[in-house]
Parts: sequence; structure tokens; C-alpha cells
Amino acid sequence: MLLISPVEFLDLLENPIEPRTRWPAGLSDPGMRGHIAAEHQAREGRALCLWGDPGLGGLVRRGKQQDHCFDDRLVDASVRLISTRWKPDPAPRWIACVPSRRHHALVSDFARLFAHRLRLPFVECIRQVRDTEPQKTRANSFQQAQNLLNAFAVDAATLRAEPVLLIDDVVDSKWTFTMLAFLLLQ
Repeated sequence: MLLISPVEFLDLLENPIEPRTRWPAGLSDPGMRGHIAAEHQAREGRALCLWGDPGLGGLVRRGKQQDHCFDDRLVDASVRLISTRWKPDPAPRWIACVPSRRHHALVSDFARLFAHRLRLPFVECIRQVRDTEPQKTRANSFQQAQNLLNAFAVDAATLRAEPVLLIDDVVDSKWTFTMLAFLLLQ
């Protein structure tokens, strides 16, 4: 019989991030109405853990709120997640990350180390061009998506025509991934 602790069990749970397929009604950008075209949609992703759960979730919270950097155990767990449990198809050929003006190096340092451990290139191709409110402060999908309109720019010269893994520190509304996938795929 194989026994694992409850914390180890939580750290092994699958946490799918389902892509959004429809824009919220009323967005001010006329190109973002109705269904999101399949060629502009993110694919299903994975969250390493749930915020604040014992184990990895606690490490994420501590890294974000106290240490302002993520523990190497999170990088190791992410490498195990993608290489032994999730195995996305197609496999990513490069890594990008969601930039932040509030926590400039937090996600990019993690993504850079993660890419190095996977022997993939890390490409800083996304810039945040205006400040946004935290997504958790927005009341609904319309406000969350509207909050992100024109907040990011993609440097087309650095893009690769291959599958990319986009990394962020926390997933609340999924609108950041949706917007950036839309920009990257355009």
C-alpha cells in the first residue's frame, strides 16, 4: 500500500485552467465581440497549486507576499508537472511570462529559471504599457476584461512561430491569459 500525506496529495492534484471562448458583452474594442476565434484562443493550461493550500500553495503565497521571489521548490514542482504529469501537446518550444509593474522581477525570474531547467528559450516579448487594477478588485467579467484592454503590447520581432507556454503567478479571472493569448496569436 502506498501512503502519502494530505499535503503531498494536494501538491499532486491537477488544476486545469480552461480557456475562455467568448468575450464579455459591451467591451469597448470592436474586435472583441462574441466568440473568440479558435485561432486566437489559449489552450488549456495548468495551475501548479491552489492559492494558500498547504505545501506549494503556501510557498506561492509566501513568495508573492513576503519574499518577493519564488522558492526553487516551485520551479522543481513546475518542471515535474509539465514533464511527467501534464505533458501538453504540442509541447512548448519557448517560454514567455506576464509582466508586472508592481512585482517586476517576480514572474520573469521564475519563468527564466523554469525555461532554463526545461532547456527552452525564455523570451521577454510582452510589455505592460499601462497600469491596471488587480483583477480581484473587478466585480465581473466585463470589468476584468475591460481593465486589461490596451494594457499590454507584444514585441512581434521577438515572437517565434512555435507553441509557447505563458506563465503568470496567480490566475483569478483568466482574462489576462485570454488577452495575451489573443495578442500573441494575432
